[in-house]
Amino acid sequence: MPELKISLSLPSVGLGLKKSLPIASQWGVSAVELDGRGEIGPGRISQTGLRQLRKMIDDYRLRVSGIWLQTRGTYYDHEGLDRRIDATKKIMETANSLGARVVVLPIGRIPQDADSPARRLLVEVLTDLGRHGHRVGAMLAAETGSSSGDELGTLLDELPEATLGVDLNPGNLIRHGFSPTEAVDRLGNAILSIHATDAIGDRADGRSGFTRLGEGDADYPALLGALHQHDYRGHVTLVAREGEPIAADLDHAMAFLRRF
Repeated sequence: MPELKISLSLPSVGLGLKKSLPIASQWGVSAVELDGRGEIGPGRISQTGLRQLRKMIDDYRLRVSGIWLQTRGTYYDHEGLDRRIDATKKIMETANSLGARVVVLPIGRIPQDADSPARRLLVEVLTDLGRHGHRVGAMLAAETGSSSGDELGTLLDELPEATLGVDLNPGNLIRHGFSPTEAVDRLGNAILSIHATDAIGDRADGRSGFTRLGEGDADYPALLGALHQHDYRGHVTLVAREGEPIAADLDHAMAFLRRF
């Protein structure tokens, strides 16, 4: 298996760009994921600012693996939809300016009725965003979790080819009662990025929730092996767990991933 390309989610570190970049460099990752609602959010940074930021990232010998974008609503919620679409398109353009090709975002629980107005609107909006992505050179990747791999795969089948990619988040899937292995089998070549998370599903003893990598229910050797069969070439992004000491958490995560 080729050596993993490891990235760090700066939004999870929570210290802002200038303080987080030295941390990423210190931990020896090759790339960083930026926050689409932070300093680089729509209207918050000029083209000159983007060039300066790209130089700063280059100076740390890093690159941008992608941008994380948490929207305030879904793409099938009419309230604020035009504003949400416009902001998403601007972040896709920003991603391209920073040398990234992926914008990761949760798209919410996928409406199950294929004929429902919500489902049709979601398909319409994602198709429009996909066309924009082709023009600007950046693609959306829907985070797994709130819907199963099969449900997300069925949505992808309804969209024009290469409209929407997938961000594999194993811990998020487990927390929602879904199988990461089944998600990889179903979504395979559509997976553009990975958030390295782990979790324990609901159990009789009450244990559940996110854990350190390798201590939950995610079978990383099997997942990474399956992704290798799909010729996965993207980054594996470390996510600092909320409420945990960052240094110890990232040390463990880096050591765990470097086994593969």
